[in-house]
Amino acid sequence: LGLQGGLNKVRFTVLPHVGGFLGWFINRKETPVWYEKLKKPSWCPPRRMFPVAWTVLYTGMGYASYLIWNDLGGCSSKAIIPLGLYGAQLALNWAWPPFFFGARNLKMALIDILCLDSLAIGTVCSWYRINKVAALLMLPYLGWLAMATCLTIRIWKDNPEQKTGKSE
Repeated sequence: LGLQGGLNKVRFTVLPHVGGFLGWFINRKETPVWYEKLKKPSWCPPRRMFPVAWTVLYTGMGYASYLIWNDLGGCSSKAIIPLGLYGAQLALNWAWPPFFFGARNLKMALIDILCLDSLAIGTVCSWYRINKVAALLMLPYLGWLAMATCLTIRIWKDNPEQKTGKSE
């Protein structure tokens, strides 16, 4: 593996956390008050669970992306589609908090997460034939995304006054 290989493993594993942290940091002050006022279903996870879940999910997906990158020999032509899908879904993942919490635009958050779901599924499908472990590491993420999508749909439906963005 060597020093460079170890550094790459760390870089890939840490990368997803960057956007997650920035999304939290930017929206950390306004979010709790506004989010608590939203009508949410009884099965909505407690707020304190989200950072724990995302830490585990981002770590798993980051390490999985390293496995794919490594198996395909780095940034090769074979890596364009599998890592391109991954990068696109990660960008949509990072875009969701600014839509939902920042702009308070539930409609855009819903559109974002529906596109994210498609790209995340495409990522896993493209990874499965390259590295089954990497694809399996993404399954908890797909499960969480399914719950987050259902939650976004419910919040969008149950809070009609919030659908298009900040009203203040």
